[in-house]
Amino acid sequence: MIIDNTLWLNLAVALGIGLLIGAERERNKAAESERSIAGIRTFAIASLLGAVSALVDFWLLVASLFCVTVFAAIAYFVRKDKDPGLTTEITLVFTVILGGLAISEASLAASLAVSAAILLAAKEPIHGFVRAAITKDEMIDFLILAAATLIVLPLVPNKFIGPFDAINPRNLWLIVILVMFISALGHLALRWLGGRIGLPLVGLVSGFISSIATIGAMGERARETPALIGSAVAGAMLSSLATVLQLALLLAAIHPPTLQALAAPLIFAGVSVGIYGLVVTLSSFHQNGADVEKLSRSFSVKTALILAAVIAIALVTSAALKFWFGQAGLVFASGVAGLADVHAPTIAVASLGAAGKLSAASAVIPILVAFSLNATSKAVAAMVSGGSAFSRQVIPGLILQVSATWLGWWLF
Repeated sequence: MIIDNTLWLNLAVALGIGLLIGAERERNKAAESERSIAGIRTFAIASLLGAVSALVDFWLLVASLFCVTVFAAIAYFVRKDKDPGLTTEITLVFTVILGGLAISEASLAASLAVSAAILLAAKEPIHGFVRAAITKDEMIDFLILAAATLIVLPLVPNKFIGPFDAINPRNLWLIVILVMFISALGHLALRWLGGRIGLPLVGLVSGFISSIATIGAMGERARETPALIGSAVAGAMLSSLATVLQLALLLAAIHPPTLQALAAPLIFAGVSVGIYGLVVTLSSFHQNGADVEKLSRSFSVKTALILAAVIAIALVTSAALKFWFGQAGLVFASGVAGLADVHAPTIAVASLGAAGKLSAASAVIPILVAFSLNATSKAVAAMVSGGSAFSRQVIPGLILQVSATWLGWWLF
């Protein structure tokens, strides 16, 4: 067998894996002042055992892994009265596997080893977070969100169906996930930062993902905890500010001349909603605030589903209008698309400009129409999720933003 430099490197990675994980286990053993089944030397040898076994023959690796598993099981049953945990035993078996993996996929094995070492070293913070920082209801909500994302989403068809082929179930389910995710962020921000700062900050950040979904989540929070309505409105308004910033970034990346043509309307839109959001945020500071310890759930699945249904109705309605009245130009098409999402028509129009099929000046009106009709969808989301008390404060801000946008276009 010819041993080249790559093989030596793989063996060195295997040794480093054993030393890294073994060092963490050695420190843990010293901290607990008890004898353990394995320390730094055992883990280093176990990793090299896996590497050499994989190098010689696959079945030798299987036999080595079986032997180490048996030894770890025996050691566990001998010590289970003193230490019922299985962490060290399972980690020892895992180290053998990583050593074998290092022969064929050294970078992957090294990454997994570092991840395992981090998990082992973060024992106390992880246990403290799970046992004390989050409640049982929050854990259930996290599992629901994980199931919706990792189990349901891959099963949802990614094609247009329904009347006029207007509905993409995958996109609608993504809206549901976004609403639940943003609501969960807001819930955690309430607990960690308080209602005065948490919701506005979450609204600004989440607005870069989906302003409609953010407004829906903020409305849900305001309906659940009326004392937080001021902070929820601030978060909703700042999400609209994030929309303006994101549009500017998209236009700068796709077609800078279109951004220059839209500079004044976007500045007027951003400044107006920013001032409105700032005023609402400062006003919310004077509110008494809510007792965040009494917050129940992180999000409402029912609210997320209702919001997705409203968006689906809007999509079908717009598609029907387009089918019945024909293609009334780029402005009408952008407005129809803007009911659901302002980014898609903006990207489409800017791409036409970048391809030389549309001048920058001609791109202004379609994008502004899409932006304006998107504000209508935000208003509907505010009414559906937050009720009249929430929407009465959000809708004036949206009207102010749209009016300022067209004022900027008219003046410049």
